[in-house]
Amino acid sequence: MFIDEVVVEVFGGKGGNGMASYRREKYVEYGGPWGGNGGRGGSVIFVGESGKQNLIDLKYQHHIRAKAGENGMSKGMHGANAEHRYIKVPLGTVVYNSDKSFFLGEITSHAQELVVANGGKGGRGNIAFATSRNPAPNYAENGDPGETRKLLVELKVLADVGLLGYPSVGKST
Repeated sequence: MFIDEVVVEVFGGKGGNGMASYRREKYVEYGGPWGGNGGRGGSVIFVGESGKQNLIDLKYQHHIRAKAGENGMSKGMHGANAEHRYIKVPLGTVVYNSDKSFFLGEITSHAQELVVANGGKGGRGNIAFATSRNPAPNYAENGDPGETRKLLVELKVLADVGLLGYPSVGKST
């Protein structure tokens, strides 16, 4: 089965939330804020693969989601960034939004990457909000949501034509 046009919905990962916590130890006189930042969400990335011939893999993946970033933790530890989601597509793939009003890009070479949905930014913890006027803030930011897009993925097809036969036999087309 040859598939050359597919509609796919992609979701970038949500950024992790920041944390509001405080340092409370026995011999530390002024503890202060101790909440870490959240990690960045993963992006959805199309990668060119020279061995692929059609979009059959995307035909059965209607929704492609990247993972969310981890939340910030106490002791000033930042959450981990999420891994990106890589989808292999054949060379000559063209990506539009669903109504073809916006052109996202084209993949023309092997291992070329095209980011189709960015992940969200992680939220800041209360360490990031500490100032001389407010040395112990009791709030933190939530992570941003990732991008959501409905895409039309098309494959440009180039046909190779050749004539078979012995030399000088009079092949006419």
